[in-house]
Amino acid sequence: MCGIVGLFLKDKSLEPQLGAMLSDMLVIMTDRGPDSAGIAIYGVPSKGRAKITVQSADPKQDFAGLEALLKPVDSSVAVELKSTHAVIETDAAKASAVRDLLAQERGGIRVMGSGDSVEIYKEVGLPKDVVSRFGIRAMGGTHGIGHTRMATESAVTTLGAHPFSTGADQCLVHNGSLSNHNNLRRELVREGMTFETQNDSEVAAAYLTAEMAKGKDLGQALTSAR
Repeated sequence: MCGIVGLFLKDKSLEPQLGAMLSDMLVIMTDRGPDSAGIAIYGVPSKGRAKITVQSADPKQDFAGLEALLKPVDSSVAVELKSTHAVIETDAAKASAVRDLLAQERGGIRVMGSGDSVEIYKEVGLPKDVVSRFGIRAMGGTHGIGHTRMATESAVTTLGAHPFSTGADQCLVHNGSLSNHNNLRRELVREGMTFETQNDSEVAAAYLTAEMAKGKDLGQALTSAR
């Protein structure tokens, strides 16, 4: 079993409460998935800026001096540490170079998501503990999605939790299991895709990413997946 919650705010006066409302919704779904949880918060974008949410199993080592490391690529870069995650805010034009430098110099860091407005946090444990760990209740924004997991297709790990990024400001959560994920994973590996876990939902996310890279929009990619 898994639980999915989502909230899109039409009343701007409620935007400061987005994190609190999503957190309450996610905690209510604990019985559907108590082993891990994740949440994507879409804040109000800043013109010309981009966010990259990253995660590390050893944040003390991987996040040490991270902002200083990235300054030569973008002097305006800012890093906000949140437990095992960090949010890197950078010039949108420099985001690709920042990611390249991360891959070269900090191999233990994993990108959870990126875009103009999205921040993605996920971790093992009860939903109430996960939202508390990352201060989700204090976050504002326009919309968000959350997921609680009860593992059926892979081990209980941080990287196996949802959401999975499918592109800039896009992510996927999934309830259920995919019967053909092993075959599809092999096909995607042959096309050059890489995977962090054996999670079937990661395959779905990678498939959508690959289809959109071919020029399809999200609706076309979803249609071709049926």
